[in-house]
Amino acid sequence: MARYIHPSKKKRLIKHGRQTKWAPFWTVLKAFGKGKRVHPSRLTDVKRHWKRSSTKA
Repeated sequence: MARYIHPSKKKRLIKHGRQTKWAPFWTVLKAFGKGKRVHPSRLTDVKRHWKRSSTKA
């Protein structure tokens, strides 16, 4: 593995890191209503983990 990560690659990795976060809690209320208990990760489109799946970065 290289010691030096090029700034453009770093930028792409940062973007992919933001995509893996859960959806905000208020989107669950908006989508399913107040009484429904749903995990915010259900509304997240891109589910990626650094060890499980890679990117083309």
